[in-house]
Amino acid sequence: MDGRELLNLASNDYLGLSQHPKLIQAAVQATQRYGVGSGASRLVSGTHPIHEEVEQRFAKFKHAEAALLLATGYTANLAVLTTLAGSGDLIVMDKLVHASLIDAARASDAQLRTFPHLDLQRAEQLMQRHPTGRRFLVTDSVFSMDGDCADLPALCELADHYDASLIIDEAHGTGVLGPDGSGLASAQGVAERIYTCGTGGIVVSTASKALGSLGGIITAAKPIIDLIINKARPFIYSTAVPPAQVAAIGAALDVIRDEPERRERLAHLGSRLRQSLREAGWPIIDSTQPTPIVPLIVGDERTGLQLQAKLLDAGIFAPAIRPPTVAPGQCRVRLSLRTDLADNEIDRLINAVGLPAHVT
Repeated sequence: MDGRELLNLASNDYLGLSQHPKLIQAAVQATQRYGVGSGASRLVSGTHPIHEEVEQRFAKFKHAEAALLLATGYTANLAVLTTLAGSGDLIVMDKLVHASLIDAARASDAQLRTFPHLDLQRAEQLMQRHPTGRRFLVTDSVFSMDGDCADLPALCELADHYDASLIIDEAHGTGVLGPDGSGLASAQGVAERIYTCGTGGIVVSTASKALGSLGGIITAAKPIIDLIINKARPFIYSTAVPPAQVAAIGAALDVIRDEPERRERLAHLGSRLRQSLREAGWPIIDSTQPTPIVPLIVGDERTGLQLQAKLLDAGIFAPAIRPPTVAPGQCRVRLSLRTDLADNEIDRLINAVGLPAHVT
């Protein structure tokens, strides 16, 4: 940046896969075979064998019957809620879900209600007040600005009790958490139950973070995927994801399976950084899982920008996050860890951050 080489602590490339030789090779080979574009929407002539192959592999990875690949996680969330929810229905979602879920809910014509972050008692109260119509219970698995986790088993119970459809955005959990790397649902032991709780659950993942590429992937029971294929406007009227991108997703699944040490390294870095920051006096948010997102919450925008500048002076790129991405008074510098960070780079970060009182 401006002629300086900086340490990037803002990227969501958690496993460092965007630079992995296997992903690069897979993308190059797919480009050589299929070209740089898919040529049309999936329902016209844009579906190549590689699309169906990777969708089948991703469904297995996510413990689901079927999967559907869209251009981005944003369009995947839009496709799910605008297809399944409508007038007379109720969408109940955590207040801190990703903006794409909020936009999708607003576009669906369903009634939207939000509950305070992780407050499932309030979520239950909201569903109790809606005795008619369908209910949709919506959450992130790992929250992008706090790095904390939803209680997916409890949400499954709630969906069962109120006959609701549970929709989970696993953008920041996929590839990072669980014994197989498939996400928070696997880590919390509900990877299969999610799809059968309530009226049927849906998981939305992205390839743009830990998988190092781009794309939104919906996993669910096959009838739900078939319905989305035939009704979701973001899917029907978008050109298919380019084959090179699809090939990179398939290669990422191979690396996640074959190189679990990447997840282990990432978890170690997260635990070490949180412990060091707590010892320095930073109020670090507790997380039930070793997520790679560590926010330094400073409050007002001015202090956030000062901390950003302080880190920049030390050669570290970590932008201040301000409203509307976070609420007023909740400004922060969001540290985003990657498995390819060296121990001395973590030392450099800890030293640069310093004590909370030093942010002036």
